[in-house]
Amino acid sequence: MSALFEYLVRLGDDSLILGHRLSEWCGHGPILEEDIAMTNIALDHVGQTTSLLKYAGEVEGKGRTEDDLAFLRFEREYRNVLLVEQANEDFGVTMMRQFLFDAYRKPLYEQLTKSSDVQLAAIAEKSLKETKYHLKHSAEWVIRLGDGTDESHERVQTALNNLWRYTDELFYTDQNDVELLANGVIFSSEELKKSWMEMVKTVLDRATLTIPNNGWQREGGRKGLHSEHLGYILAELQYMQRAYPGMEW
Repeated sequence: MSALFEYLVRLGDDSLILGHRLSEWCGHGPILEEDIAMTNIALDHVGQTTSLLKYAGEVEGKGRTEDDLAFLRFEREYRNVLLVEQANEDFGVTMMRQFLFDAYRKPLYEQLTKSSDVQLAAIAEKSLKETKYHLKHSAEWVIRLGDGTDESHERVQTALNNLWRYTDELFYTDQNDVELLANGVIFSSEELKKSWMEMVKTVLDRATLTIPNNGWQREGGRKGLHSEHLGYILAELQYMQRAYPGMEW
């Protein structure tokens, strides 16, 4: 398995699983505008998934399509971070999860537009336009909820307390990353984390929210070790393709 294939699958799986989570809000948004907004953001992530997994299939060279990679792998073969598979719960949890991810994805795509891999750089450039909107949207909601009523503040602070443990995995690195970094395909995770933390602190300060300081972090998703949530997600996500093998839209 090449380092580039592994990296593309990570990015694609992050978007695939988060896009599916957001799609669960379709028809259930707190207001009509947010119902539409979250559905559109979910579609953006599905589009990014398509581009990333299609390229991953080409890099792998085994004839697997983006649909094969999305729908016909087992749970342990998925490489998404644990953060994106966490349950929606209430609107505050969803927006906090989205913000923590968006604050990472925007500077990541900014880095990748300068990648030595021309096709990855092109995917990043297109995706960055969407991700800038995603971050603006989630950050504004975090501020509104955090600096809102006592109840909204308490709920979104609780969401931050529970989700913070999954954030360190966003910057997970292994030998694959070392190889890609040496070839100029990707860039420093330290710089990425610095940019992420600056954005997170700025928004959370405005939202009057406090970053948890218990130091407890969880990871495993990048290695295929997931929470109990992913199995339920895949059961729903993969149903049609497994029930009717080879079907196409």
